[in-house]
Amino acid sequence: MQGKWLATVIGLGLLGSTAAYCAGAEGGTKTPVPSDSSKFRTQPLVPSMFFADPSAHVFNGKVYVYPSHDIPNDAPNDDLGSQYGMRDYRVLTMDRPGGKVTVNGVALDVSQVPWAKQQMWAPDAAYKNGIYYLYFPARDHDNVFRIGVATSRSPIGPFKAEPKPIEGSFSIDPAVFMDDDGQAYMYFGGIWGGQLQRWATGSYNAAAGDTDLKTDDKPALSAKVVKLSSDMKQFAENPRDAVIVDEKGAPLLGGDHDRRFFEGSWMFKRNGVYYFLYSTGDTHLIAYATGKTPYGPFTYRGTVLKPVQGWTSHVSTINQGGSWYLFYHDTQLSNVNSLRSAKVIPLEFEGDGSIRTIDPFK
Repeated sequence: MQGKWLATVIGLGLLGSTAAYCAGAEGGTKTPVPSDSSKFRTQPLVPSMFFADPSAHVFNGKVYVYPSHDIPNDAPNDDLGSQYGMRDYRVLTMDRPGGKVTVNGVALDVSQVPWAKQQMWAPDAAYKNGIYYLYFPARDHDNVFRIGVATSRSPIGPFKAEPKPIEGSFSIDPAVFMDDDGQAYMYFGGIWGGQLQRWATGSYNAAAGDTDLKTDDKPALSAKVVKLSSDMKQFAENPRDAVIVDEKGAPLLGGDHDRRFFEGSWMFKRNGVYYFLYSTGDTHLIAYATGKTPYGPFTYRGTVLKPVQGWTSHVSTINQGGSWYLFYHDTQLSNVNSLRSAKVIPLEFEGDGSIRTIDPFK
């Protein structure tokens, strides 16, 4: 999610010829201009505000989307994601994809989280026994990313945060998956600004750097997977590596930027198969891998979503009434990497269970 790569990305054509940018918009030298809407296959769910990282769920037959809320700020673009200065969460609701979208009031603000300092990044939600849970990353007062949880009796909040982050939590992008037996698992982590590389030895080490471990010939850093406690508020075990392997069973290497994990975990289950979706970050793909258990290992299968307009890519999925949908974001309305718009598009499968690759442009 870091901005200094933007010029390289555009120069290499990694975002596709239809991805238009307003030159200088990131630095404020020109007014951002919305891109030509006719070039995009889908349109923003909300045209009047900026929402990214849409985490979608179906609760009681209705669609609830838990996004991060992008707001303008003066922070510089860098490898730490300083330009992503979000501070609160609002829930989007709709009866179905394509229906009217309602933007609800503030569900949780950083000022209501005792341990959090800033940067309320990509959240997720879950439901169990009459309680809705909102999981979120934020920097604590030592500028270390932790993951918190807040609860509500309503899916739209307001949510009340626990006074401390989840014990043993770190990094960003929590995604909670509820298996058929009622056991919940959290997938989390992100390199670069997400700080996952700083936890490679098991404890926080700021000297590990701002990007990755720069060990291209060794196994890539993995997302983390952990079983949640019965009350959904703590880890029930130590986090494990959600290892992604190639077709021969060998872990993907750090230098394999088209396939290795970067951030943005998402998990769903279909026909007994566990699908692990994630962003490749600096190559701007949403990839996926499949496994036989929630812990993996997960075998790389291919690309779910080609590069969108903008640096980041982050997705979720729902199955409503037998139809699958992919929620994602881009910068169509702003041409600014840190002001993104949530979208939705049908998700289709081939007969063998593989996901049909989506091109976000016409």
